Amino acid sequence: MADSLPALAFLGAGSMGGAILRGVVASGIPADAITATNRTPEKAQVLAELDGVTSIALSERPDGNLDAARDARIVLVGVKPAMVPDLLREIAPVLAEDAIVVSLAAGVTLATFAEVLGDDARVVRSMPNTPSTIRKGVTGLAAGAAATAEDLALVRRLFETVGVVIEVPESQIDALSTISGSGPAYVFLLIEEWTKVGVSLGFSEADARVMAEQTFIGSTALLEASGETPAEMRRRVTSPKGTTERAIAVLQDAHLADTFAEASAAALARNRELAAGK
Repeated sequence: MADSLPALAFLGAGSMGGAILRGVVASGIPADAITATNRTPEKAQVLAELDGVTSIALSERPDGNLDAARDARIVLVGVKPAMVPDLLREIAPVLAEDAIVVSLAAGVTLATFAEVLGDDARVVRSMPNTPSTIRKGVTGLAAGAAATAEDLALVRRLFETVGVVIEVPESQIDALSTISGSGPAYVFLLIEEWTKVGVSLGFSEADARVMAEQTFIGSTALLEASGETPAEMRRRVTSPKGTTERAIAVLQDAHLADTFAEASAAALARNRELAAGK
């Protein structure tokens, strides 16, 4: 299993599905087959250029989803959430008995999949984030009741081609999305604000942006390379009675911990509103 992947079908290979597909191809891990579907020939053509990928334009082959799903062991559902039930009803008759259906659709529950495919269907819900597009992602995986340990291991292997994987119960998927899913926007906001500070200190927009961006990029790379905790790395940079210590004190006095907790709680509340159709 570690050296190969079974036949894969990406149904609705949009930005996230396409990113994972590219991750598989770039990893060099062989797959028995890789098939992708998109609505338009233009989108299909982009994926057709990838090595070993059969790309189907549904406008030209209306039964393309059926053809792709019929021969796949892992079927990734990447269409818009509102389109998921119809797609599942379409492919249900042709799914192999041991097919693993993986949801890429935000907010669509395992129960929705079971309602259409039956309680015996092997379903895994995934929550990748946008850095997956450059193979630096975090993906949360929640397995349905019928999915086996081997099924989950196969799906984990697939998503590890685009980053790291965290296995959680489905009840934690929404909470995970407030950290890794929304998290890139939080980081971009911090870089945006530090860039503004640089400009206010007299630097050009370009220089301020380079300072802010590369400080974040370099710091996270240093943290990863060190193997230390963020708290320990912060201590190493913070000399006693120095300038950084004074600045950190201001940030801590601003109750950042409370602010981050409130932001995550707000995102989680909105997630639940969306799930309720509000």
